[in-house]
Amino acid sequence: MASSSGSDPLLAGKDEGMAVAAVDHRGRPASRASTGRWRSARFIIGKCMHIPIPYIAERLSFFGVSFNLITYLTGPLGEGIAEAASAINIWNGVAQLLPLLGAAVADSWLGRYRTIMLASVIYILALAMLALSRNDKCGDASTPCPPPSGLQMAAFYTSLYMVGLAQAGHKPCVQAFGADQFDESNPREAASRSTFFN
Repeated sequence: MASSSGSDPLLAGKDEGMAVAAVDHRGRPASRASTGRWRSARFIIGKCMHIPIPYIAERLSFFGVSFNLITYLTGPLGEGIAEAASAINIWNGVAQLLPLLGAAVADSWLGRYRTIMLASVIYILALAMLALSRNDKCGDASTPCPPPSGLQMAAFYTSLYMVGLAQAGHKPCVQAFGADQFDESNPREAASRSTFFN
């Protein structure tokens, strides 16, 4: 049984100004006065103006890669249309199914915050690797591109699937983590929580 001194953050009472069962990323009790609510939720989802924020940046990078794949595969990488379409469909299928694994990892082992942070690091590495794996021997439109080396193709596909893996950490966690910034037991925050998804 926990002591009445409030040493157990999960049993902190409302009279102490603590949200029930709310802890920060270090496991300390979260103070309702200084944490959570709209300030945190806006940062997580990206509803603030003039600030590039995680969710919007993640979506833009994923769709930016996704929408340009057919052009890149058939152009500088020299793949046929059928082969490129097949590669895109396989990658897209894997990228859309991996969030199931990401949700399980977040719920069972890492938690949402750590999963989002790890996925962000993987995203940055994957996008950097994707940029570095480009076929830089291509000239202008009149000069055909020489075929890429095996190392370039391996780096390209590895970085492409790393983008899908990074999405697996972001997609199931970011919106739920944003909703977690509102305490369901507080009537004002419960109303804000329902507004959060609109």
